[in-house]
Amino acid sequence: MSSLPAPASSEHEQFKLTPAVQSIIAINLIVMFLQLTAVRYSYTSEWLGFDATRVPSQWWSVVTYSLVHTGVGHLLANLYALYLFGPRLERSWSANGGSGSGAKRFIWFYLLCALGGVVFDMLFIRQGILTGSSAAVLGVMTAYVMQWPNDEVYFLFVLPMRAKTLAVGLIAFNVLIGFAATGPGGSMNVTYFAHLGGIIAAYIYVRMAASTGIEQVRQRVANVPDADEPPRAIPRNLPRRERGDEVDDIVAKSKAIAAKRAVAVTPSPRRREARADELNRVLDKISQHGLESLTSDERKILEEMSKRFREH
Repeated sequence: MSSLPAPASSEHEQFKLTPAVQSIIAINLIVMFLQLTAVRYSYTSEWLGFDATRVPSQWWSVVTYSLVHTGVGHLLANLYALYLFGPRLERSWSANGGSGSGAKRFIWFYLLCALGGVVFDMLFIRQGILTGSSAAVLGVMTAYVMQWPNDEVYFLFVLPMRAKTLAVGLIAFNVLIGFAATGPGGSMNVTYFAHLGGIIAAYIYVRMAASTGIEQVRQRVANVPDADEPPRAIPRNLPRRERGDEVDDIVAKSKAIAAKRAVAVTPSPRRREARADELNRVLDKISQHGLESLTSDERKILEEMSKRFREH
C-alpha cells in the first residue's frame, strides 16, 4: 500500500502488523481452525453467533459473533481488509498517546464497531444469526478513509484505487446485496445490512473525537497568558529614604520600557487573538486533511502552542 500524501512512517512499517491488529487476526484464525477441525460451523454459530431472539440470555454473543465466519473465504476477506486499513490507524493513535494506549484504543474502537452491527441488527433486522467481523472491519475502513481518503490501496492485491473509492464501492455493495437477500428468494448467511451499523458507529466516533479534541485545544488557547508581558520588578528591603528613591527609579525605568514596547510590539490582546486565529486554521486543516497535510511552518505553530501549554 502506498500513500498519495506520503505517510510519516516508512514503507516497511506500513506493512508491519501492529499489536492490536495482530491479536485480532490471531484470535479469528484460531476460531476458524477449531471450526475446520473440532467444532462445526453450526455449533459455533449457535453458541457464539448473535441472535436477537436470544438476548439477553446469550449476552456474550454481542461480541463473539465477530469471531465466527461462514467459511475460509469470508474470513480471509475480512482479515485482508483489517490488514490493509488497521495497522496505520492503530499506529497513528499510538503516536498520539503511546503504543499501549494506541492498541487499547484500537481494540475498544473495533468492539464499538462490532456493537454497531448488533444495534443495527436489533433495530432493523431481528431475524437469523449474525456472524462475521465485517461490521467491525468496515468500521476500521471508515475511520481510515475519514483520515486518509486519497491513499492508494490495492483491491484484491492487484487493482489500485483510492481508499475512498474502495469504501464507497463496498458500502454500495453491502446495501445492494442486503436488499437482494431480503427478497422472496433471498437466502444468505451474512446479514449485510448489519455491516452498515459498524460504518455508522465508526463515523460518529471519529467525528466526535476530532471535534472534542479541537474544541479542548481552542478553549485552552484562550486561557494562555501572553509571555511577552514584562515581569514586575520587586524592590529590595532598603531603609525608608533609599527604598523610596529605588522605587521611583524602578517605576521610571518600567515606564520607559513599556513606552518602547508599545511602539515596537502589537498590543498583547491583539497578539493573543491573532495566535488563536492562526491555531484555529491549523486545527481545521488537521480535522479535514489529517496531520500529514501540515507544512513545516504549521507544525512549528503546533509545537509552540504545545510548549506554552506545558509551561502555563
